[in-house]
Amino acid sequence: MIKVLIADDQALLRGSFRLLVDSAVDLTTVGEAANGEEAVDQARTTTPDVVLMDIRMPEMDGIEATRQIAHSTKVLILTTFDLDDYVYAALRAGASGFLLKDTPPPELLAAIRTIAAGEALLAPTVTKRLIKEFSAKSERHPTKSLTGITEREKEVLTLIAKGLSNQEITLHLHLSTGTVKTHIGRLLHKLQARDRAQLVIAAYESGLV
Repeated sequence: MIKVLIADDQALLRGSFRLLVDSAVDLTTVGEAANGEEAVDQARTTTPDVVLMDIRMPEMDGIEATRQIAHSTKVLILTTFDLDDYVYAALRAGASGFLLKDTPPPELLAAIRTIAAGEALLAPTVTKRLIKEFSAKSERHPTKSLTGITEREKEVLTLIAKGLSNQEITLHLHLSTGTVKTHIGRLLHKLQARDRAQLVIAAYESGLV
């Protein structure tokens, strides 16, 4: 059974998410939090597998809450298009992925399972917009080196950062699924990244995208 903690300052949304989560036979809600402080406290006491985390909350926002709990539990950010900068900060804080709040229920449930299984989940539509907004900012200096990364691995990393799935990468680069997975595994090791979300951050911070 996958344990889920729901953190959102809107009671109506928390209730809706709880009903949805509890409707799945393999998921259960272990708590609700109305702000970041409550999310941190409940994460420590209920030990959830996944936290559905809103970003804009009183007392403590979702970014700081993510930073405090991401070392021990997976965090899935639920956001809207106008929060791209916050999403980037949340990924840097350790979030394993993000989705739009209006994601269809079946997709949200699937996302929770994906995150719980240890994989990162990045909604392509949000990822692409995030890149656009990040690239439009004033000139920045790369803060992460890609030393030791092969040209092919850079190609794979670029496509990951653009929101492409493994299957889409195989088609784009004309590689087998196994080869793509091997490249991703090497990238995770070389960049000391925990998951796919951290690879996207590495791509941003190196100036690759």
